[in-house]
Amino acid sequence: MPLLDERHDLLEGGVFGGAEPFEDDHLGGDHIGTGQIEAPEGGLLALGAAGADGAHPVVTKMCFDASAAHGVVDVLPAGHQIVLAGCEAHVCVLQTVLGLLDLGRRVYLVRDALGSRKPENKETAIGRLERHGAEIVTTEKVVFEWLATAQHPRFRDALQLLK
Repeated sequence: MPLLDERHDLLEGGVFGGAEPFEDDHLGGDHIGTGQIEAPEGGLLALGAAGADGAHPVVTKMCFDASAAHGVVDVLPAGHQIVLAGCEAHVCVLQTVLGLLDLGRRVYLVRDALGSRKPENKETAIGRLERHGAEIVTTEKVVFEWLATAQHPRFRDALQLLK
């Protein structure tokens, strides 16, 4: 992913870099990874991050809209909210969110866990998706909503993740 703007922030923080402490107890629910086959900008990052341990579903795809890829919608339980992060915000993420919204799904787009090669592409995609009905959130908002209380057993871990 050497061409992505803010790539260090995406890889080291947010959803991509710090979720490992929470995977054991599925704090945020189930998750799936997708990867664009042979994407020159390194689109297989999500594939490696989500599926390296073999415990989480991973779908490789040729289409930009992951919701159109075989098997993706099948593993997303009906009625559940979808928290989405990824790269490229103005291509795969945009088309995936639009596809999920068309299917009647509620989508939360994690602003600080999105990447694009150019910042204006990312911001334009976020604006468009918000107008179409995606709720724009941040990693910190998502984590605290998942925790719900400072008494959660993983609360201190979350504070370390967010620093």
